[in-house]
Amino acid sequence: MPELPEVEVTRRSFAEAIAGAKIQAVVLGKPLRWPLGCDPLSLVGQQVVELRRRGKYLLANISGGLLLIHLGMSGSLRFAHGLPAAGPHDHFDLVTDKGTLRLHDPRRFGAVVFAADEQAPVAVKLLGALGMEPLSDAFSLPDFQAGLKKSRMPIKQLLLAGHLVVGVGNIYASEVLFMAGIRPTAVSSRIGAGRVRRLYEAIRVVLARAVDMGGSTLRDFSNAEGMAGHFQTTASVYGREGAPCHACGTAIRLLRQGQRSSYFCPRCQRP
Repeated sequence: MPELPEVEVTRRSFAEAIAGAKIQAVVLGKPLRWPLGCDPLSLVGQQVVELRRRGKYLLANISGGLLLIHLGMSGSLRFAHGLPAAGPHDHFDLVTDKGTLRLHDPRRFGAVVFAADEQAPVAVKLLGALGMEPLSDAFSLPDFQAGLKKSRMPIKQLLLAGHLVVGVGNIYASEVLFMAGIRPTAVSSRIGAGRVRRLYEAIRVVLARAVDMGGSTLRDFSNAEGMAGHFQTTASVYGREGAPCHACGTAIRLLRQGQRSSYFCPRCQRP
């Protein structure tokens, strides 16, 4: 599933190119997870003002509203002139005078949803419960620490939930917890202040590095220019069950938490 780094990499790959584009047509394929929520013809003639991101949603501000784009489990975007004819897994084309933005999604868990603005009920429903943005100034250490103290959840599962901080997906949660020296099963409320600070800093460092490396391509992720990510090639623990820890040589272990794989070093990461 594309996580925050992959969505941010995607945004950066075409945000400047699509800014100011005039919408010429909207072509819908098979239904996605949620309906568009407006008549496609009502978007024609509008202008794309800017492309932002909130959590794993891309927010395309247009002159008459907002398009919320989610890549789902297997979705990807392309933005280019002269794209080939849409195939069976191409479900949304936003045709503009600067190129066509296409959502390709074999599993159809992605979505493009129109909202009048971020205060519209549909936008509030999708965005309202999202936690702090880890790569922005809104990511506050005191608020992060307070959120941990309120939770009895294992720290890995709290990070994945996205209600406290967004974007720390499965691969990144394993890497973040390794960097902070915290076991994935540690109870959030019992993590001491020093380790909370290390965790806070690790979240920022790991996600920023992932963005710089183009995200992670475990199966088929690529940005809007077709470029794959490379973060997974530098992982310290994720996907390395049985391999020696780069720091101490102990074999990396795998455990299951809520049907998700958690990788950790039993020596470097304390409960």
